[in-house]
Amino acid sequence: QYATTGCSLTLHHTEKPKHEAICEYRPYSCPCPGTSCDWEGSLEAVMSHLMHAHKSITTLQGEDIIFLATDINLPGAVDWVMMQSCFGHHFMLVLKKQEKCEGHQQFFATVLLIGTRKQAENFQYRLELHGSCHRLTWEASPCSIHDGVAVAIRSSNCLVFDTATAHLFADNGNLGINVTISMC
Repeated sequence: QYATTGCSLTLHHTEKPKHEAICEYRPYSCPCPGTSCDWEGSLEAVMSHLMHAHKSITTLQGEDIIFLATDINLPGAVDWVMMQSCFGHHFMLVLKKQEKCEGHQQFFATVLLIGTRKQAENFQYRLELHGSCHRLTWEASPCSIHDGVAVAIRSSNCLVFDTATAHLFADNGNLGINVTISMC
């Protein structure tokens, strides 16, 4: 199905649906969590789409930035999104708050590469929360936006913490997360 966009595999018809679901050449969906955006397009068009359709997303330059999530006490499910540009690539930083079971909310922080799975293997990211006497650190390889935030959460490829931990590191309801991207 994706031969016109670069896939060169020839498969038996029984193997085709499984491959098409994970094919690197399938269209990319809008990676912005928490929106009902139906956009699909090429990898090269993702950043242009985000900059035009999701103008509220801030982009910071550099390998080391601070991702500031404001008003973490907002009720219900909330997504904070920011972009980080370094090493000639764009990374989507996501902090997601959702209810896991009755009244128990959890935070999930992860980094996605605006790129392919193969490109994502070339990077590592580190997320750090700092408090007066505490530090919480998570290091991992970013997922590709082809996989998305839901896959990162489902596979536990993210920093997970509860509301009490968030409040331990927050300052007046705002949570600063140090994000460092490095090449492998």
